[in-house]
Amino acid sequence: MYSRLLNLASASLAEKEFKQEKSVFWEESNRLASVWKPCAYTKGPTTNLENSGRSNGYMLVSANGGLNQQRVAICNAVAVASLLNATLVLPRFLYSNVWKDPSQFGDIYQEDYFMNTLKDEVSIVKELPSHLKSLDIEAIGSLITDADIMKEAKPFDYSRKVLPLLLRNGVVHFLGFGNRLGFDPLPLNIQKLRCRCNFHALKFVPKIQQVGSLLIGRIRKYEGTRSLVDKQLLGNFMPDIPLKNHNATVGPSRYLALHMRFEVDMVAYSLCDFGGGETERKELQAYREVHFPLLLERLKISKPISPVKLRKLGRCPLTPEEAALVLAGLSLRRGTYIYMAGSQIYGGESKMHPFTSLYPNVVTKETLLTPSELAPFKNFSSQLAALDFIACASADVFAMTDSGSQLASLVSGFRTYYGDGHAPVLRPNKKRLAAILSESSTIGWESFEGRVRKMIEEGQRVRVRGFGRSIYRLPRCPECMCKS
Repeated sequence: MYSRLLNLASASLAEKEFKQEKSVFWEESNRLASVWKPCAYTKGPTTNLENSGRSNGYMLVSANGGLNQQRVAICNAVAVASLLNATLVLPRFLYSNVWKDPSQFGDIYQEDYFMNTLKDEVSIVKELPSHLKSLDIEAIGSLITDADIMKEAKPFDYSRKVLPLLLRNGVVHFLGFGNRLGFDPLPLNIQKLRCRCNFHALKFVPKIQQVGSLLIGRIRKYEGTRSLVDKQLLGNFMPDIPLKNHNATVGPSRYLALHMRFEVDMVAYSLCDFGGGETERKELQAYREVHFPLLLERLKISKPISPVKLRKLGRCPLTPEEAALVLAGLSLRRGTYIYMAGSQIYGGESKMHPFTSLYPNVVTKETLLTPSELAPFKNFSSQLAALDFIACASADVFAMTDSGSQLASLVSGFRTYYGDGHAPVLRPNKKRLAAILSESSTIGWESFEGRVRKMIEEGQRVRVRGFGRSIYRLPRCPECMCKS
């Protein structure tokens, strides 16, 4: 779509390589980033459990979605259990026809560590007591679906609708439990508890930690932990893993991780045009007919926005070509190793070619790990996603193409919390980028670079969490982090 810009980018990168010019985006530019320190590990004010000495009943949660949606649901479940003074049964994960993953809590996170970390604030058990297991929870009216609790619900909604059921029946079951707890207003101790859960209590099981350390060791070509992020994600595994069949003296010691959200479902749902002509339009329409029939029904009623307008509004997923141009605009060296997270790229090699023509050292978990190392994770998409989470959170730089994705949000929050001002995140503003790229046939490379750099720099401003904003994505707030 942007062949002229690609040629300019290629020439610029070659010149910078010759002159040994370096990108400035390997470090966070704002010194205020290191002022904020993690402090959610300290206990919050006295909880309901400590006040009453006993629980109001048991709370079951069946969470839907993939790894990142489940993580948010777990933290919200802990918060709701504290609000209701309920005993939380370890959350279950619903089987999805999309994810096709039977993994449960203990397959991904360390159960005992989770329970011990939160034991002083929330009572957590592995299963219901025997006298409650035979209850028909739906028949007694204790089954609560997402239709019963509004999105971004407030504490009052739970005390009014759920607490009476809990007190009457001794148990409630939240089925689905998507984004059903708002971020504000919440008591300080509940907000702090959410942070402790997300940033401290949820540790991956040793199987995931061990293979995650292999991933990082092989791309960095060295052994040993480097940061608080590594320590939290990998535990004690990093120093003990030998780098078999990899030359530790050759190759990069740092890497950029990129979450490229350009899967077929994203592309099809966006209704955007990606330069593939009539073949692409027919292919995506066929996909919508199978996977998004409700979207097509809505389009029959309301006039769709044109692909050109969608792009101007910043509502189109970035193509690999556009992502490569952003990185080139930041003077990222051609030889940089780039870890690509996410699912299969729509269009495969042909769509990736513009990217790899500028940045040939693209690696994935599939290329870094042997088939036998990947075998225990086969058919477990959430466990594979955990490896991507580790590789992205531990990267020297993390770049995203869509700031609205759950993985990007959680990873950037994790890097803010543990990064100590040395974990830069690159967030393109898709609307601004679309305006820059609309001049692709005339814009000079220096002008392109300048505007792209300004866009990224503005996205790196140190932001304190605002009212109603996600505490998982923006942990800079008194309930989560302390200002030194």
